[in-house]
Amino acid sequence: MTATPATTVANLRDLGGTPLSGGRTVRSGLVLRSGQLDRLDLDADPVMAALGLRTVIDFRTAGERTAYPDRVPDGVRVLVGDVLADKMNSGRMPAAAQLKDLLSDPVVAEERLGGGKAQALFGDVYRSFVSSASGQAAYRMLLTEAADPDAGPLLFHCTAGKDRTGWGATVILSLLGADEETLMAEYLSVNPAVKQAFAPMIEGFTAAGGDPDIALALIGVFPAYLKAALDEVETRYGSMEKYVREGLGVSDETVEALRARLTA
Repeated sequence: MTATPATTVANLRDLGGTPLSGGRTVRSGLVLRSGQLDRLDLDADPVMAALGLRTVIDFRTAGERTAYPDRVPDGVRVLVGDVLADKMNSGRMPAAAQLKDLLSDPVVAEERLGGGKAQALFGDVYRSFVSSASGQAAYRMLLTEAADPDAGPLLFHCTAGKDRTGWGATVILSLLGADEETLMAEYLSVNPAVKQAFAPMIEGFTAAGGDPDIALALIGVFPAYLKAALDEVETRYGSMEKYVREGLGVSDETVEALRARLTA
């Protein structure tokens, strides 16, 4: 999978081209991932205009969607799959849903995320991607839509396009036959784009006395984060296929349709 040329959408990537077992690859132009679409300007963005998107899946919370509403081309279906809804309803807003707020206040960030707390919190959030009802509903929607030819070119995203979106990409690529090394490489490959997108905030945070390690824990993705979700799959279901079938309630027929549609 490769990043697209210059675009007004942060962290836009096509799953196409990702290597799979048996010398196969993911078909290009059908399933893409990104950060939020609040700055999309089709008039100034030939890359996005050329994609011919027909479906967008938004994994963000209600608060995120209200603060930074997506801008999408005319005629595009927008589906909401709030991955963190259950976490939000429990009364504790996950760090993944408040990156901008935390990076604006070094004192609060240190209190909530210092001393390794950030890594622990992200591990907990990633496990919830697998175990929570809201996470299961969102990723069920992703797989069902990605398997449907009528969905057309589909883009899924969260805020930065790294955590909720990263797990979605991992599940799809795993089902298509990507090996563990490829899954991890793809997951980590968003780091440069995310750090670039948040560079002004990181610089302001550290200039105000913020701990750069906290900023990195918030903005970057790390093997331990993805491993937390993969371990949750292994513990609860034993395999990715059983997680998809039993946890997400996605039929074997849908998985086969996904593979037929997205594998080249």
